[in-house]
Amino acid sequence: MAKTPQKKGTADKPKASATSKTTKSTAKKTTSTRKKTVRKPAKAPLKHRILKAIWSFTWKATLAFIAFIVIAGIYFDKKVENRLDGSTWDLPATLYARPLLLKVNEPLTQTALVSELKLLNYRAVQRIQSAGQFAVNGNQVTIYRRAFDFPDRSEAAAIVSVSFDGNRIASLTQRQGTIAEFRLDPLLLDRLNSKQIQDRVFVPFQKIPDLLINTLILMEDRDFYHHQGVSPFAILRAFMVNMKAGRTVQGGSTLTQQLAKNLFLSQERSLWRKFQEAYIAVLIDHKYSKDKILESYLNEVYLAQNGATGVYGVGLASDYYFARPIDELRVEQVALLVAIIKGPSYYNPRRNPKRALSRRDLVLRLMLEHNYINTAQYRIAVNSPLNLSGAKALNNRANPAFVSLLNRELVSNVPANIRKQSGLSIFTSISPLAQKNAEIAIQTGIKKVQKKGQDDLQGAMVVTDREYAEVRALVSGKDVKFSGFNRALDARRPIGSLVKPPVYLTALDNGYSLTDTLNDKEIVLKNSTGQRWRPKNYDRKFRGQVTVEQALVSSLNVPTVNLGMQIGLSNVIDSLHAMGVEQKIKAYPSLVLGSLSLSPFEVAQMYQPIGMRGVYKPLTMIRTIVSSDGIPLYQRSPAARQIFSSTAVNQLSSALHKVTTEGTARSLRWRNPGQNFAGKTGTTNNLNDSWFVGFDQDEVVTTWVGKDNNKSAELTGSSGALVLFSGYMKQKVGQ
Repeated sequence: MAKTPQKKGTADKPKASATSKTTKSTAKKTTSTRKKTVRKPAKAPLKHRILKAIWSFTWKATLAFIAFIVIAGIYFDKKVENRLDGSTWDLPATLYARPLLLKVNEPLTQTALVSELKLLNYRAVQRIQSAGQFAVNGNQVTIYRRAFDFPDRSEAAAIVSVSFDGNRIASLTQRQGTIAEFRLDPLLLDRLNSKQIQDRVFVPFQKIPDLLINTLILMEDRDFYHHQGVSPFAILRAFMVNMKAGRTVQGGSTLTQQLAKNLFLSQERSLWRKFQEAYIAVLIDHKYSKDKILESYLNEVYLAQNGATGVYGVGLASDYYFARPIDELRVEQVALLVAIIKGPSYYNPRRNPKRALSRRDLVLRLMLEHNYINTAQYRIAVNSPLNLSGAKALNNRANPAFVSLLNRELVSNVPANIRKQSGLSIFTSISPLAQKNAEIAIQTGIKKVQKKGQDDLQGAMVVTDREYAEVRALVSGKDVKFSGFNRALDARRPIGSLVKPPVYLTALDNGYSLTDTLNDKEIVLKNSTGQRWRPKNYDRKFRGQVTVEQALVSSLNVPTVNLGMQIGLSNVIDSLHAMGVEQKIKAYPSLVLGSLSLSPFEVAQMYQPIGMRGVYKPLTMIRTIVSSDGIPLYQRSPAARQIFSSTAVNQLSSALHKVTTEGTARSLRWRNPGQNFAGKTGTTNNLNDSWFVGFDQDEVVTTWVGKDNNKSAELTGSSGALVLFSGYMKQKVGQ
């Protein structure tokens, strides 16, 4: 039987498949065998690997360090720029008294002028040679006035001779001839620090004495003008000295580094802080002139502690230690100031005088060796005592009473964007002489009038200018430095008969005259509830008919009540409001006898229109405010208005003059002979409060005596407050 032939390739398929599997298997084996036989590269030697790692770390660290330096530089540069290009310090406001204006033929005693000069820390000498000195020769006083930046213009130091004829200025003479007027620089009263713990007086570089700058560089940084903020040689020298001593005895910081630390860093001792200090110092030296760096350093350096406040900068330190402007320091004082910089606590001349003296003498010796002073100057200086100022605390001269008034006026009248600026100069109307006289009058007067066991008796006084309605002096108690309760501003007490002049002025302004008559007979008044009131005169007598003038001069109660009812209580109230009394007043008949309660300052405001011939102006203390750049920012110019006719005020003033010669204040005739006054006494129920308001030719003086607990002072107006007024006026004329 024949076989059927197979198709080509069909029978061979399984075979081919088997062959394919075999081939793949063989290929896999071959591949596997090759992988096993591949050789790994040999490891680099350990040395090469270490070097490679070091190189990698080094360039990465270098890049990181460069980035850090750049970022730190940008940060520190911005920080330095913001501080030194802007307001480097938050400076306190400086409070000045009024400058004494000397005018030919104006009333002023030679004694008063000398007293003012002493308050200004002018020094009496035989022959004047420099600013801040004066000499007295007979009836002539020659003054070398300091330079000063007044609100209207700057005036250079100048010499003037003042001649007196009795109690007035006869002539004013300068080198170029006679002049009509001349003003002294004003007294610095205080600095308003608010809550700052640093106090300083900024002194521009050009006003810092060369001797002080050269001595500072000599003692603290001799390479100052040659290094770029950091001195490697100084660091090396300090390192060697400290190693030899076995302790830190010398620092290597430059003045620029010290400035960097003081302005931007803490007192921490660490390498990180030293790095920052050096870096910032280099930036400062690169960006600013050496003069700018010195100016900043000398205004920043810490030099003393005044209570809770630090004394910073050579300007304030000069005042604190020597009571002198920095440009008037003697050689030994310059040396001491530089000596203290080394260690303000360690070389504190008040606590450690021997240590400070030794350091000062070292500075003087080096000043001589480097020809900053000559041998004669050295001998005088080295043999001089420390000669520190007697007033240890800078605020010893400040009076919290008038500072309180100033703060209130700032808040009520001066825009916030002005009063919150740094470094303001506030020029006020305070008279140093009037303030001193008022303080003496209160302190000595209280002792004079108080009875045995009355140690709690107190007093207050407000002195104002008759022409300009400015506050010249303000005292709130016998402890003139007490900063608590301000009696002059806040002690509201019944004013007694002080209300009578406004009552009589209302009548005189409405057609009454001093010769008109009033009933002085017993009267009975009923109030709305039916209660009866029987006013009585102080002596409990009735005179029948009296003139308006007699009723006021003798301070009679019954005629005053009759007058008040005739003219209308509402008119009296209107007058009181027009005169500056701001509180609501009830129309009770007792009002005209003084049931109204006011503070001494409010009484002073009420009486001011009488002193100004019927013109009302609000009392003010601030005259001008000037920015730290010398730009006037605020000028006080209160509006004035005529509220009473001058004829009516003249009649009233005539009667008030008779009060001091014939009436309740007549004791002034023998207390102050030769002086002419007008005034009014005031006494309240149970003799609790003693009041007197007096006028002379240029001032209105309001005085109160009483107790804080509102118990009896056992004094009338004439036996208490008038005595203090008398004392003030004696001080004023030098009696």
